[in-house]
Amino acid sequence: MAEHTLSRTLAGFAAGTSYETLPAEVTESVRRRVIDVLGLCVAAHRLPTSAAVVEHVTDQGGRPQATVIGGGTRVPAPLAALANGVLAHSLDYDDTHLPSVLHPSASVVPAALAAAEAAGAGGRSTLHAIAVGLEVCVRLGMAGYDRAAGNSTFFEHGQHATSICGALGGAVSAGLLLGLDEDGIGHALGIAASMASGIIEANRTGGTVKRLHCGLAAQSAVTAAQLVGRGFTGPPTVLEGRFGFFEAFLHGAFDASAITEGLGDDWAVPGIFFKPYPANHFTHTAADAAMALRARGLDPARVERLVLGVPGPVIRTIGQPIEGKRTPETGYQAQFSGPYLVAAGLVGGGGGLGLGLDDFTDELARDPVRRALMAKVEVVEDERASAIFPEQFPAVLTAHDTDGGVWREEVLDNRGGSRRPLSEAELELKFRDNARGRLSEAGIALVLDRGRRLDEIDRIDDLLAPLGEFDPVAGGPRV
Repeated sequence: MAEHTLSRTLAGFAAGTSYETLPAEVTESVRRRVIDVLGLCVAAHRLPTSAAVVEHVTDQGGRPQATVIGGGTRVPAPLAALANGVLAHSLDYDDTHLPSVLHPSASVVPAALAAAEAAGAGGRSTLHAIAVGLEVCVRLGMAGYDRAAGNSTFFEHGQHATSICGALGGAVSAGLLLGLDEDGIGHALGIAASMASGIIEANRTGGTVKRLHCGLAAQSAVTAAQLVGRGFTGPPTVLEGRFGFFEAFLHGAFDASAITEGLGDDWAVPGIFFKPYPANHFTHTAADAAMALRARGLDPARVERLVLGVPGPVIRTIGQPIEGKRTPETGYQAQFSGPYLVAAGLVGGGGGLGLGLDDFTDELARDPVRRALMAKVEVVEDERASAIFPEQFPAVLTAHDTDGGVWREEVLDNRGGSRRPLSEAELELKFRDNARGRLSEAGIALVLDRGRRLDEIDRIDDLLAPLGEFDPVAGGPRV
């Protein structure tokens, strides 16, 4: 492989680190993200698309190398990665990196867990592989971030950077766990780049295809690493080359320094935001503002008009077409609706972290009380919010009541990031909420305990075994 290419740099970083060289804040962050993803996968079994993907991977046959999380089905490793990546991303409850607006863990963690099971790997090597894969994923996403425009160029092109960059980050993780050396990891990047994909039109106008994206990325990641092990190779200039990754996706406009600067010293992983609510991350501060107004005494029945001020670039995702955003037909569509999150914040909630999965059902999306509130919501650009975006996703909510009163609430920092972090107890509560009714209390405690001690586990199967105790069809613990 040629020297001094970007893929060689990333491969050298991956091969040159180890669990022992990881900063403590990185290992702690990865432990928490693994637990978070496991809870999301369990909770996602409530969705018809989850049943569909599990049925799909089971029908493919093949060697039982790795586990579909929740239910204990074992399938070939790439298919386990596919199913678990779909599960991890389907509730829109997975973590987010800013300002790249990537959801790194939903692709990288499923790819790493599947590869670890196939290889018989333990917790330390898995933790290390996930840390490196997340870092690679984020740095590739940041290479496509346009600082002048304050937005992702991937996003501007209609591309889902989460799955595109996740395929490459996951390939690095899988490659490490499957025993590839530095050259092999470079080849895995070279192959995965030809398998990366995802467009985000579903964010605007509907469809459940977005749920597939992280699964397809994780499947591609494991497949790429396996193919390198069987002799396939990739181009050394796959990233910066004339016909490479950045030319193909970004028309050659990328920032190489985002990949190389501080690599191995300055880790992005600890700064990835955890999600407190199961909805598109652009909507979270809208919900926070609405809940704050309710706590201050605003009566939803006396609301005459609501103005949601947000960064300009997010309006097309959570506010357009406005007629559709005011009348979501499904809980999934509601997750991408600014008006719905305002309504949910004013009349819903009650979950451990504020809003929970029970706030995003098909029935509540069509609830007359929420529909009436949504009809009163305008989504407009707020200049201050635009200036802060995408370091945060701010919201300014103004409510006009029937007595002529004006209520205003600003939320400039997202909950779950470094400025408003979720505590260890809150993340544990999120896992418990996601697993409750599907895992027994003993099973929940066992997963939490083993997740906290991930570096002590001899085989990653031991972490996943308690997650097989529930029947995904019945939706509760097996008896």
